[in-house]
Amino acid sequence: MNLDPGWLLLLSMSLEVWSVPLDRNATPQEAHSPQEDKQEDNVDTGLYYDRYLREVIEVLETDPHFREKLQTANTEDIKNGRLSKELDLVGHHVRTRLDELKRQEVSRLRMLLKAKLDSTNTQSLQMDHASLLKQFEHLDPHNQNTFEAKDLELLISTATKDLENYDAERHDEFKRYEMLKEHERREYLKGLDQEKREKEEKRMEELKDKHRKHPKVNAPGSVAQLREVWEETDGLDPTEFNPKTFFKLHDANGDGVLDEQELEALFAKELEKVYDPKNEEDDMMEMEEERLRMREHVMKNVDINQDRLVSLEEFLKSTDKKEFNNPKEWDTLDDTKPVFTEAELQRFEAELHTKEEELGRRAESLRQEQDLLKERGKALEAQRREYQQAVLEMSQRKEKQAVEGQPPTGPNGELQFHQEMQKLEDQGAKAPVEQEVQEAQNNLPAEPPQNLPIHT
Repeated sequence: MNLDPGWLLLLSMSLEVWSVPLDRNATPQEAHSPQEDKQEDNVDTGLYYDRYLREVIEVLETDPHFREKLQTANTEDIKNGRLSKELDLVGHHVRTRLDELKRQEVSRLRMLLKAKLDSTNTQSLQMDHASLLKQFEHLDPHNQNTFEAKDLELLISTATKDLENYDAERHDEFKRYEMLKEHERREYLKGLDQEKREKEEKRMEELKDKHRKHPKVNAPGSVAQLREVWEETDGLDPTEFNPKTFFKLHDANGDGVLDEQELEALFAKELEKVYDPKNEEDDMMEMEEERLRMREHVMKNVDINQDRLVSLEEFLKSTDKKEFNNPKEWDTLDDTKPVFTEAELQRFEAELHTKEEELGRRAESLRQEQDLLKERGKALEAQRREYQQAVLEMSQRKEKQAVEGQPPTGPNGELQFHQEMQKLEDQGAKAPVEQEVQEAQNNLPAEPPQNLPIHT
């Protein structure tokens, strides 16, 4: 799916699409293969509604009218929701598909809510889905069946806001990573005796010093940095450097702008001077933070309209600035102040301690439940063995009786022929009585006597 610049405003920031070094001898097919296209389509923005966002865009781009409006729309038209009003003019099959996508997304969000409630042991017999769905801002929770202009407006505004906050979240995530690393380092040293601790501290300092010894890093976006890419990556004569040609070479998808990933790809040579995944002293998480800092630096100086895209005009204007030809030397993370303070580290460690205690309580509760299940299992196993033993003994008793010619026994060991004898005795007791009754009936006269005197 090839996105227009308007949609790139929403998606370009966090797409993990890295431009590869240009091979001057590659054929057009080799330089841009279908496999690469497929890989580009499958990248993730990092948003929890990424799939829904992409599918909506893909469906809308199938409508000729909407696609035409998108191509002529500017950034403000997309941001302020004016473009969403064009939804009423798209084809019926497009609206039907959008309705289906929204229902699928609502169903997915309901499942997420149910899983969240189940995980927190929240009992809710009457779950108000409409109220719960309000926490999701990328769709209209009051209309859960059809995709309307308001849904498109909410989707665009929410994605724009979330992507704008993405860099801040990445910085915060890196800070937590660094605090956790420092916490683990201190805990590790705390567990060593004095001699081993001093030896380990010395080794760690040596690794830091080794990491700091690297070639000079050019300021990102400076003429020195771009000339280096021009020569070493593009294989061109550095004396023939041309900003316009450079821009077109690194506009990988040919959309007329450099998005943030195309810019970050330009910093690979500078990052290789500082970080090597084979070296113990080089942290690849720090390398990604360095890449983010470089991109933010370039965007701050080049992206005039702050649409998170660099046009050719903006790029050429930046080459006229004093900072382009005479930049300051770039300070890496090692040259800047720490990303966290001691107070922030203490708060972070307190949070870790609280979470560890909570996990400990949950682990103890699970252990007790496991012990209880084991005891129940043992009791059930003992009961099963008793039943098996009883069945076995009964079977053996019957086999023995059959061999010795004894009558079979009942479930409580009583002889079963007692019941038969009782039946015979009952029948024998009844026989004489019935015989006497029969004889008396036979001795009765055939007809009652006539003209018997009547006594008054």
